[in-house]
Amino acid sequence: MGRAIDYQWIIALGVLLAAVISGYLTRILVIRRLAGILARTDTDVDDLALKSVRGHVPFWFLLGGLVLAARIVPVAPHLGDLAVRAAAAFLVISLSVAAASFSTALLRRRATRAGGTAAATSLSVNVARASILTLGGLLLLSNLGISITPLLTALGVGSLAVALALQPTLTNFIAGVHISVARPIRVGDFVQLETGTQGYVEDINWRATRIRELPNNIIIVPNARVAEMILTNFAMPEPEQAALVQVGVAYGSDMRKVEQVTCQVARETLRSVPGGVPNFDPFIRYHTFGDSSINFTVILRVKEFTDRYLVTHEFMKRLKARYDEDGIEIPFPQRVVHSPAPSGVPVTAEAVRPAGGGSDGP
Repeated sequence: MGRAIDYQWIIALGVLLAAVISGYLTRILVIRRLAGILARTDTDVDDLALKSVRGHVPFWFLLGGLVLAARIVPVAPHLGDLAVRAAAAFLVISLSVAAASFSTALLRRRATRAGGTAAATSLSVNVARASILTLGGLLLLSNLGISITPLLTALGVGSLAVALALQPTLTNFIAGVHISVARPIRVGDFVQLETGTQGYVEDINWRATRIRELPNNIIIVPNARVAEMILTNFAMPEPEQAALVQVGVAYGSDMRKVEQVTCQVARETLRSVPGGVPNFDPFIRYHTFGDSSINFTVILRVKEFTDRYLVTHEFMKRLKARYDEDGIEIPFPQRVVHSPAPSGVPVTAEAVRPAGGGSDGP
């Protein structure tokens, strides 16, 4: 009788050891081979799902081995049932963690696909993770035989009291959820607030939106303010945008030549300077007869908002050099001042007439 009991324990330990070894072999051999097969499919959702569960596979085999071992060892039935319930509880926890990991990876993938370099907000990631883990916790309590109905009732009453006490915080939280779902701005977008603040959206958390200015300062704006204010998103509907440069030439310039030379310089700049859109055909539009120049706008195109600084910088340098070569004048405002004639010298009307024309002097 004693030997039979010993054999049962040995078999149970053997089953447990075999389950552990099988789990690691499955992860090393089967999961790795399966990852190579899924990498060749059109979608990457299956890759994300496999990546989320691959670390849990050995643990699932261990739990299965534990259940089998609990059925083999000679212990009291209630102890065997306890081991099975414990394994089921740990399985629910593991599945919840894997599902939370998959959902957050899916959110990050969706944000990247929708916004190019954009990323998922910490608020959306944390809400998704917390929701799945909370659901897993409720399933765990139900599996352990704990009634969750009184708990849900208490949470409902408590939530009402918390909502009244934390109204400003909840306002920012709900505004953050709205921003994360409606996506008027996304992580990685370059935006300008109605206050004039410009910068990249770093993150949208449960209370505030973090914006990094070009000098590398962080501006923290409450989500409720972001949801209410007027702002400009330079990354939507797409990051590529026009860069406008204002230029003026002298009245004696050949306007056709000016247009030809300017567009040629602009085209060379877009093709050679990082940030320019090389396949865009730049153009100019005359718009004003100024006091001392004929003014026009040069329309360039850059890949994103901050690229306009370098592209404009290089274009202006090259345009000035080319204008100097071709004898095209960029005038600047001038004012002619006539000083009074010395004593004894007769003053003529021409000597005191203003540069722009006017009535004769005395």
